[in-house]
Amino acid sequence: MQQFRNLWPLLLLLIAATSGCNRAATAKQEDAAKSNGAALERVVVGKPAKKALRLETTQPGRIAAFEETPLHSKLAGYVDRVLVDIGDQVKKDQLLVSLWVPELALEVRQKESLVRQSQAAIDQAKATLRASEAAAATKASQVTEAEAGLSRASAQLERWTAELARMTQLAQNDSVTQRLVDETRNQFQSATAARDETAAKIKSAQADVTHSQALATRAAADVAAAEAQLAVARANLDLAQSLLQYAEIKAPFDGVVTARNVDTRHFVQPGSGANSMPLIVVAQSDKVRVTVDVPELEAGMLSAGDKAVVRVQSLGNREFTAPVTRDAWSLNASNRSLRAEVELPNNEGALRPGMYASVTISLAETPESLVLPATAILRDAAGAYCMIVNEGIVHKRPLVTGLRSGPEIEIKSGVAQDETIILVRGDSLTEGQKVEVLPAK
Repeated sequence: MQQFRNLWPLLLLLIAATSGCNRAATAKQEDAAKSNGAALERVVVGKPAKKALRLETTQPGRIAAFEETPLHSKLAGYVDRVLVDIGDQVKKDQLLVSLWVPELALEVRQKESLVRQSQAAIDQAKATLRASEAAAATKASQVTEAEAGLSRASAQLERWTAELARMTQLAQNDSVTQRLVDETRNQFQSATAARDETAAKIKSAQADVTHSQALATRAAADVAAAEAQLAVARANLDLAQSLLQYAEIKAPFDGVVTARNVDTRHFVQPGSGANSMPLIVVAQSDKVRVTVDVPELEAGMLSAGDKAVVRVQSLGNREFTAPVTRDAWSLNASNRSLRAEVELPNNEGALRPGMYASVTISLAETPESLVLPATAILRDAAGAYCMIVNEGIVHKRPLVTGLRSGPEIEIKSGVAQDETIILVRGDSLTEGQKVEVLPAK
């Protein structure tokens, strides 16, 4: 045992020397391997492809009627007739439900009587106006006649005035008798009286003309008042007839009856808000809306006119193609999405409101351009870049990227089509590093 203890130091020295030799040999082997290129990192490379890219989004959609109108009653009354049922095809202005409102019908007849009464009052007032105008014309002619008589009386007065003066002069010369002078004076006085009488008649006739004109003016005012009353009566009649028209509930457009909630002799009340039950619901059937919510990240690229493909699972994944008709512009705050609508013709009636669909919208498309897989695109603070290989040496190349479609990204500038690009794990390499190139599988 003591002999073995004396040999331990020699054994330790031997082990250390052996380990040093092994490490030296290993280092020499590694140097040799490096000099032969065995330690070069292998990279998968490829070249940019030239192709067209299309960015699409596929979202669930809902089919709704282009228009759907719940029809309520505006009047309180009894249901007289129900002419349609669910599933019936209807035409615009077709009568669907008629109501019986007896008090409103009586009111219409009353308003019609008031219109006739007002018309009769107008006729009477016009007759009075014509009579007053005729009387005024008669009085005016009497004034004219009296004025003509005044001219004659004035002429006679002038004659006898001159004759009296002449006879008086002759009597002073004893050429005529006093009796003849007296007779001439009597004629003068008679002419004076006739003139005064005619002037009085003129004043009386003028007063009659003024009175007749006043009566005519009042008659004209009575006509205007009667016409105003007739206008009021007709307006009241129009109002009553308009209300009575609401007793007939008609189809607002061509479509299909989707709900019926009334029967004959039901007493119905006017609709009182969105929660009241409609009598009839009519949906437009020849055209439908497909609504789809586009996520916020893609909403900025959506615009009216983008191609949309609607697939309806319940119709065996049948496809309908149409452009996006409109969008809401404002995003929904609850789910951060943009509401878009696609209008589809539905002449066959295959698309029914309430169906679900899958909607694929083409948001953007590029012509033939260079494309790289997304795994080849790297990013740092300066922007996008990729790693290329030229004669086994790695180089960093800045890029300007464009549209991304799935795993591919458009390259607007930075590389050429004939350059060799490292497709994966480029971020583990450095500028100038030597690598072993492996082609992409």
